[in-house]
Amino acid sequence: MGYRHPILHVLAVLILMSAGLAGWPGPAMAGPEGQITWGVHISLAPTWFDPGETPGIITPFMVLYALHDAMVKPMPGQAMAPSLAESWSVSKDGLVYEFVLRKGTRFHNGEPVTAEDVKFSFERYRGASSKQMKDRVASVEAVDPAHVRFHLKAPWPDFLTFYSSATGAGWIVPKKYVETVGDEGFKKAPVGAGPYKFVSFTPGVELVFEAFDQYWRKTPSVKRLVFRVIPDESTRLAALKRGEVDIVYSVRGELAEELRRTPGLTLKPAVIQAPFWLYFADQWDPKSPWHDRRVRQAASLAIDRELINRALTLGYSKVTGSIIPAGFEYYWQPPAPVHDPAKAKQLLAAAGYPNGFDAGEYFCDASYSNLGEAITNDLQAVGIRTTLRPLERAAFFRGYAEKKFKSLIQGASGAFGNTATRIEAFVAAGGTYVYGSYPAIDGLFREQAAEPDRARREKLLHQAQQLVHEEIIYAPIWQLAFLNGVGARVKESGLGLIAGHAYSAPYEDVTLK
Repeated sequence: MGYRHPILHVLAVLILMSAGLAGWPGPAMAGPEGQITWGVHISLAPTWFDPGETPGIITPFMVLYALHDAMVKPMPGQAMAPSLAESWSVSKDGLVYEFVLRKGTRFHNGEPVTAEDVKFSFERYRGASSKQMKDRVASVEAVDPAHVRFHLKAPWPDFLTFYSSATGAGWIVPKKYVETVGDEGFKKAPVGAGPYKFVSFTPGVELVFEAFDQYWRKTPSVKRLVFRVIPDESTRLAALKRGEVDIVYSVRGELAEELRRTPGLTLKPAVIQAPFWLYFADQWDPKSPWHDRRVRQAASLAIDRELINRALTLGYSKVTGSIIPAGFEYYWQPPAPVHDPAKAKQLLAAAGYPNGFDAGEYFCDASYSNLGEAITNDLQAVGIRTTLRPLERAAFFRGYAEKKFKSLIQGASGAFGNTATRIEAFVAAGGTYVYGSYPAIDGLFREQAAEPDRARREKLLHQAQQLVHEEIIYAPIWQLAFLNGVGARVKESGLGLIAGHAYSAPYEDVTLK
């Protein structure tokens, strides 16, 4: 060995020490700390812990953004953000999509995320639009652990929209673990690749997560997330005021006014991608009053949307004539809905119901039964008599999808996607929530799905939406303003960070003061 001068040796040691000190985590690099508690407006269900069962609604994503991760997903400033997939490419003929997995990503049990997990997650997916996707995908190939290839049967412009946001098919579960514990075992003890790990679930009470410090995007700031089920609005607000919870979802009417006036609390209203509507489930039955277009029109004219908006959402909701969110690609602007009870009565008389009729049950998600009460009162005022039937959200959407309801359904969806994904789920034949369809609309939908030219495709989707409006398949109500409350301890609630999304997300960005 050569001679090293003592002064040079000391300098070298000092340089190494300073480099080491620079790399030491200071206060800014501290691990996750503290707890944030949400007061949730619905009863949580284990089906939402499994991306493979995702229905065409936004509610499961309240859980998915914490527990799981997707290949590509909506994130702040990006409708399709690279996540578990760091990149992807499409062949010139539009038939092959290849994804490159991000290096070093792991599930909560320590196993790496591989192409086999991606292939497995797609093949076991059985949620909304699963048939349409699998009918169009010829095969999924795990080329090697870091590359996965989707082969389509024919070019499909919406493949990535369905895969990345409108469904749960691109949210990845661990193949070995699921095969070991089974589907029911997975829902009891789910393992994901998201920023938070599952800790416990007490049905009807609370769901608890803890930070996963190996999450690839960033280590979460908050150690523990608790989702407390508080179905009653006044109880949710009281819990927020007492500091028992830090964020509450869905506080409306006079309670929202009270929240806005309370020092230390912040009202966070947001018009989200969630139109609400009245669906005439029996319109294809010639024996039903709803088979007559004039009766459907009368029901729509009976609803005083502006008054309901002011009473329940302080005027923040956007009254709409469409079931498609206004910000979605290929949206067609319909005429504004009109409130005209006198004309509604005339139409009912012309249809053979001068004294109105008994319309049976009005099914709705229990967390929006106050909207249902307002609408059933408006219908009653013109002679359409109906009985409100509120159901817990998981049961409501299960019954809706299984076509178990009759007469009137108060539906809604805040799911990601575009105009075509909404028409597929709620209008076109075979859709998850479709009780009947019209051949002209089905033809336009099939044609647009394979149309590569964007302008031509937009024209076809505009025509389809115009027919939905003319047939009065639905009586649209509003695009919801989701009114939430945030307490004094929270620095970043995550509300509104992802465009159009209803809930706090991404959870790794949520912080305490």
